[in-house]
Amino acid sequence: MRIQEMFDLSGKVAIVTGGGRGIGYFISKGMAESGASLVIASRKLQNCQKVASEIHHEMGVKTMALRCDLRSEEEISNLVDVVIKEFERIDILVNNSGSGWLASTFEYPIDKWDRVMNINVRGPWILTQKVASVMKKRGGGKIIFVSSIMGMRGASEKTQPAIAYNASKGALNAITMDLAVKWAPYQIYVNAIAPGSFKTEMTSYYDMEEYNEVRDIVLSSTPLGRQGGEDDIKGVAVFLASDASNFITGQIITVDGGSTVVAH
Repeated sequence: MRIQEMFDLSGKVAIVTGGGRGIGYFISKGMAESGASLVIASRKLQNCQKVASEIHHEMGVKTMALRCDLRSEEEISNLVDVVIKEFERIDILVNNSGSGWLASTFEYPIDKWDRVMNINVRGPWILTQKVASVMKKRGGGKIIFVSSIMGMRGASEKTQPAIAYNASKGALNAITMDLAVKWAPYQIYVNAIAPGSFKTEMTSYYDMEEYNEVRDIVLSSTPLGRQGGEDDIKGVAVFLASDASNFITGQIITVDGGSTVVAH
């Protein structure tokens, strides 16, 4: 197979949760640029509709926007049912939707812990289970979790007072490795991307004066000296979604400018 063919997603159908903004938006663009038909789903339908329309007009691929609150099993089931009805297949699932809550670890509210875990772990697991059942019948597929380097290490209260978020990403890493083994006989590949700090809406607070110190700590501990952007993430996602990664499963690929290899 020639290298261009290996990365070609033409004829494939990809679901990207949380694809209406941030890292999910970057990944959605990458999938479409490689030729995949695209389903963008999140709690905020308007964001999904805007991005789906933009991508369709710019790249000519078929797109669909759907509301899906990952706290609702009914909405998750509806997402899968609608995609199957419209496209008759699901080849790629990118579990990108996520949520966090900042609070002192000693006073971290249990209702916020539950909210983060429901959106970041329980919901993606239910969606993955349903999509994998479809993939199994069709002979395989590619599942990608968007984790975080914060699921692989600890952090100070100053830079990351988000224990539930960090724990949820660690759970996704464990799920990735376990499902890769369990579903390999069905040619269902399961991998994860663990981003470091990216310049998105989620990190826009770095520009506020009271968070300048946090920004400086993050950047000083990143060998490449900057936050990530669109081109830094979409290539990795397309690689894991394509035939180019057909001997890779159960891996957590860090995309962090080198920050995880620095001795802190």
